[in-house]
Amino acid sequence: MTTASNPRSASGAISPRLQLASLSAPSVIFTVAMIAFPFGYTIWLSLQTFTATGMTRFAGADNYVRMISDEQFWNGLTITFYLYFLSLVLQLVFGTVLALLMFRAKKLPGIVRSLFISPFMMPPVVAGMMWLVILDPSLGAANYILTSFGLPPSNWLASPAFVVPTLALIDTWQWSPYVALIVLGGLQALPPSVYEAAEIDGASGWQVLWRITLPLLLPTLATATILRSVDLLRFFDLIYITTQGGPANASTTLNIYGFRMGFEFFQLGYASSLMVTLSIIVLGAVIVLNRVRNAVAW
Repeated sequence: MTTASNPRSASGAISPRLQLASLSAPSVIFTVAMIAFPFGYTIWLSLQTFTATGMTRFAGADNYVRMISDEQFWNGLTITFYLYFLSLVLQLVFGTVLALLMFRAKKLPGIVRSLFISPFMMPPVVAGMMWLVILDPSLGAANYILTSFGLPPSNWLASPAFVVPTLALIDTWQWSPYVALIVLGGLQALPPSVYEAAEIDGASGWQVLWRITLPLLLPTLATATILRSVDLLRFFDLIYITTQGGPANASTTLNIYGFRMGFEFFQLGYASSLMVTLSIIVLGAVIVLNRVRNAVAW
């Protein structure tokens, strides 16, 4: 008599669970290897010191100790979180508003909906080059609009005070539609019975929004926060295209600083330690936000 734990049936055939495991094993092993090897190699590099001739020596934790007294590291960390929080708040707000508009305007033509979500489908390099032209101090459309209303022109990306907010606005323009799609999916999954009960009780539109819709959307907003946090904490491409960390390191995030140390100054060991630190920050943020999502789940 064959027991349930036997991977083979009485006829000698392999059980479906074992078949599925054997079929998925190669892809799982390949995926794990593609993630584990680069990360492990980066950790090994972070424990080395490279000389001008390319030779290395084991440095232990020297690169990590160096970070503690490195002002540029703390400056990059501060700018990273500043840009992260500013962009995240703007994208959640505008993405939610856009999702509510799209949810209520159900008869909106498909071409209009496509235009709403088109920015995040644009490659960041293309978006960066486009905004470089728009924000050009002398020929750009942004300053032309300001001067048309009698307002003084702005340096936008060339001002240390405005460069990070400007980058946050550009990224918000590009990725708010992505957040809107996530929130729109959450809106479509909300139970209609709750709104029917609120209508019977005579709740106003604002009361329904603040006391029903937004609280029920908290798990969806938490999911959008996790997905955007992974990208925002390692913000690179748009910054490198538009400012390359300038002016005067005002937009040099930790990612940009690590890139400079590795590929401009060839300090691969120190650059690797910066990237390992950034990876730990991203992983920690994801773990914390995932617990928040589980706490607000309904």
